[in-house]
Amino acid sequence: MTPCLSYLRVSSSGQLSGDGYPRQREAISKYAATNGYEIVAEFCDDITGKSELENRPGLAACLERIENNGVKVVICEDSSRLARDVMVAELIVRQFQKAGGIILTSAGVNLTEGDDSNPTAALIRGILALMAEWDRRVIVLKLRAARERKKKQDGRCEGIKPFGTLPGEETALASIKELDAAGLTSDAIADWMNSFKHPSRSGKPWRGSVIRRILHRELKGKPHDRTH
Repeated sequence: MTPCLSYLRVSSSGQLSGDGYPRQREAISKYAATNGYEIVAEFCDDITGKSELENRPGLAACLERIENNGVKVVICEDSSRLARDVMVAELIVRQFQKAGGIILTSAGVNLTEGDDSNPTAALIRGILALMAEWDRRVIVLKLRAARERKKKQDGRCEGIKPFGTLPGEETALASIKELDAAGLTSDAIADWMNSFKHPSRSGKPWRGSVIRRILHRELKGKPHDRTH
């Protein structure tokens, strides 16, 4: 089997703590096993900022191994693992070309194939990098849209639960609704809740304004003007 190296990169803390490395490692190992390569060393970089060339010890060590150890093939998951920026990715490819290295993706694309005399190969590399950047930006936009949609639901921010939905709040909410149905004002309900030591979510004494907000939500936005 032909010896090769593997290169992995994560570009966010989420990828670092999630399946970034395992996913890449699985894709690379599968390609190597089915194409006659034996992975003899693995190099990794954790990049959580926007810098594409700084703080890349894994990439530097991988290039040094290519230059000095006789192993010439590097496998990465896809072109975006080299860099998200097209120009930076091209600079990296050229460094490996100068060292006589070959960079393959887990899909079998040779990223180092061709040079200035083969503009088609360079064009393909650029298109792959642009597609990876486009996919990343689309994901970011989708996540942002999902957050905004969540914030608009029921007029509250994501993560803030209505009173009565957390454990222990059901009894207090039922009392508020019963007292309201009996005709008590919001201030009177607050006094009653404090007297009978029904805890508020914040742990502070109940206020009429808080009772009004809760009842406003329970009435699905209908006016609630019983303050006297």
